[in-house]
Amino acid sequence: MEKTTSGWINGLIGVSLFAGSLPATRVAVADFDPVFLTCARATLAALLGLALLVLFRQARPKSVDIPALAVTALGVVIGFPLLTALALQHVTSAHSIVFVGLLPLCTASFAVLRAGERPRPAFWLFSVVGAAFVVGYAAMGGIEASLQGDLPMLAAVIVCGLGYAEGARLSRTLGGWQVISWALVLSLPILLPIALLTMPVSFDHVGPPAWLGLAYVSLFIVMGNNFNKI
Repeated sequence: MEKTTSGWINGLIGVSLFAGSLPATRVAVADFDPVFLTCARATLAALLGLALLVLFRQARPKSVDIPALAVTALGVVIGFPLLTALALQHVTSAHSIVFVGLLPLCTASFAVLRAGERPRPAFWLFSVVGAAFVVGYAAMGGIEASLQGDLPMLAAVIVCGLGYAEGARLSRTLGGWQVISWALVLSLPILLPIALLTMPVSFDHVGPPAWLGLAYVSLFIVMGNNFNKI
């Protein structure tokens, strides 16, 4: 019971932190290029994750874990941030958050396929009902459709669901916060050079809100995902 309660509490904290990521990305992408924003936030988060791994003397993942870590990184570290940044150039964060309502169903589907999990029928019922409400709300015209924004958001939910499921599978052996930290570190050799190549010549046009948005998504990509996996 204590373990279950802890899981609910950590999940609530993670979701609360995650909820602010799309508004923060929306603010940041107003002044930053989406590719630079994605690589910069992941680079900063990777440095933080690496510091935590070294500080707590965590063992390196085994070679058999690398493919799964790569999938986690592609989904959570690169895919979701980049696709949402591209989408938020065309839609509001309120619009985009509707698609995130599909994430639990998507994650559970990949968890069944990749991790062998078997959620209870009640979970599927409420997930499907929730997804139906999301689709129904969008279809009723409660939000304006934008293919340039909606397609990247839909793709972001799919890759994020895959990344979460793969990360959850790995967390059984590596630990929750270690998975996202190692996924970030694995991405660092690729994302750091791209961040340097796409870095603007001058930051004079970048306002304080964009800097705060970058700081938020860089810090809470570690914290939010860690709480979701603890």
